[in-house]
Amino acid sequence: MVKPTDPILFDDRGDLGDQMRRLAAIMACLRDRDTGCPWDIEQDFASIAPYTIEEAYEVADAIERGAWGELEGELGDLALQVVYHAQMAEEAGHFDLGGVLRAISAKMIARHPHVFGDDTRDKSAAQQTEDWEKIKSAERAAKAEKGVLDGVAMGLPALTRALKLQKRAARVGFDWPSTKEVVEKIVEEAHELVEARDELGPEETAEEYGDLLFVMVNLGRHLGLDAEACLRAANAKFTRRFEFIEAELAKAGKSPDQSDLEEMDGLWNASKRAGL
Repeated sequence: MVKPTDPILFDDRGDLGDQMRRLAAIMACLRDRDTGCPWDIEQDFASIAPYTIEEAYEVADAIERGAWGELEGELGDLALQVVYHAQMAEEAGHFDLGGVLRAISAKMIARHPHVFGDDTRDKSAAQQTEDWEKIKSAERAAKAEKGVLDGVAMGLPALTRALKLQKRAARVGFDWPSTKEVVEKIVEEAHELVEARDELGPEETAEEYGDLLFVMVNLGRHLGLDAEACLRAANAKFTRRFEFIEAELAKAGKSPDQSDLEEMDGLWNASKRAGL
């Protein structure tokens, strides 16, 4: 058992393997029932999972902003999450960090026979993607996942999960032939949403709103667009333009709550003309 004073915890000179062992040892110390951190000791898989998701998004955010100086640290934060879950799993007798690394290494080798096996590399990216899906289908069959939609993680962001569900269904032919039918469905769902708002209750309205979002994801898929990525870009654009509004109002000694919609809408249009 590594103790909090062990030299391995403070040695940053080693190679990749040394640093992986160092991080695992640090986590083991933090979770030690006698000498560890009370907060870390209290955590479990469920309480840590939201932090894991948050760290993954912070990695994506750094990449999207081109913040390469931050990316190293964000990737470290994400790596810590893997080590954290592995440590808890080892304590519970499920598996350990070595098992996690062995499993992903074996999976990558098995899924790339054109690199690590006898299969040819003379394939297009589309063909390699198709082969990848075939291998994954075989893996799901080995896990007794018989349903087309089995194995699509419940914890994914809703837009991402909708896209994965639709891709799975499309592989067995359950899909519209073109964007024309998808757009027609969007119009239909929009009318149903208005009808639910005007004539039904909040539960029906929420259901119809969800249906509309689901079909919007499908339109993005048919257009070759990722709804999650598109919405992130729209969020970033909204943030830039609203910050422009705040900055322009500040020049006049005002804040948004001291303005009105007409003035702010005019500044919004000005932000568009400014290329934001």
